[in-house]
Amino acid sequence: MSAAKNTKATAFEGFSEEERAAMKDHAQELKKAARRGSKQVDLEPDVLAKIAEMEGPDRELAERIHAIVKANAPELTPKLWYGMPAYAKDGKVLCFFQPAMKFKARYATLGFNDVANLDDGTMWPVAYALTDLGPEEEARIAALMKKAVAEPA
Repeated sequence: MSAAKNTKATAFEGFSEEERAAMKDHAQELKKAARRGSKQVDLEPDVLAKIAEMEGPDRELAERIHAIVKANAPELTPKLWYGMPAYAKDGKVLCFFQPAMKFKARYATLGFNDVANLDDGTMWPVAYALTDLGPEEEARIAALMKKAVAEPA
């Protein structure tokens, strides 16, 4: 019989600190939702508070995205999703804003989930890198939001 090897368990390093923080945010969001039960609660103040916590370009982009969503897809419900501003249709997250600083990325992201009606043939984009928003980008996002919430043809 061989002697037992002296091995130390190594820590799992599969998730970054930022990813673990996002998962904790999501766990808190789920706990809050469970406490509310079936009661409809306006979560826009939570979204606005999260945006207010952001700094610099992330905050400016998030504020403008929020305004574009509210103006062009008022039927969407603001909520937090993994600690990020998100907008839901029938309780399912349709789109979200991921600040660059959340995952120490080079750019912020406007992402869409499969609830969004953005289908265009057999392949289409569902995430957009954002570094600044001018009138052209705002118009493009407004059109995307209108298409995303439209009923499939």
